Amino acid sequence: MSDSSLINSMLRWHVPLMSRTLETLGHILARVSQQQATTLRDGAAGWTVLEVVCHLRDYDQIFQERATSIIEQDNPLFQSYSPDELARERNYNASDLHAVYAELCVSRTRYVEFFQSLNPDQWQRQGTHAKLGAFSLADALMQVTGHDLIHLEQITRILLQAE
Repeated sequence: MSDSSLINSMLRWHVPLMSRTLETLGHILARVSQQQATTLRDGAAGWTVLEVVCHLRDYDQIFQERATSIIEQDNPLFQSYSPDELARERNYNASDLHAVYAELCVSRTRYVEFFQSLNPDQWQRQGTHAKLGAFSLADALMQVTGHDLIHLEQITRILLQAE
C-alpha cells in the first residue's frame, strides 16, 4: 500500500472512527446517573465509570499534545504517564460525569480537525515514545481509536453490574 493510499484510508476510516467511538460513549452514558458513575467499579480496586471517562478525557489531551509535538518538533521524545497516579492526583471520582464527557467532546473535535488538516509530508513525521519507541502520526491516530474501544468495553462491563 502506498503512503497516499494509507493516508486516504486513515482519513476515510480511522479519523471518522474517532468521532463514532465518542458518540457511542455518549449513548452509553446518557442513562448513567452520577451515583452509578461513582460507585460501580471494575473489580474491587478497579476504576469507576467516571474515572474511566476522566481518563479518556485526559489521555485525549495527552495524545493530542504528542501529535502536535510531532508536527512542531523534530523527533520529540514522549514521556509515559501512570494512569492510576493521574486519577489520584486529579481526584477523578469527584468530577461531574456529564461535564467531563462534554470536555472530552470538545477535545476530540479539535483532535479530529487536527488530523483532517495534515498534509502528506506531515503524516511522515514521527516522535519517540519512552516505552514504545518510534511513534508516527498514524500510530497516534490508531492509538486513539484502540484506546477508546478498550475503555468502551470496560465501561459497559462495569455498567452490567447494575442489572
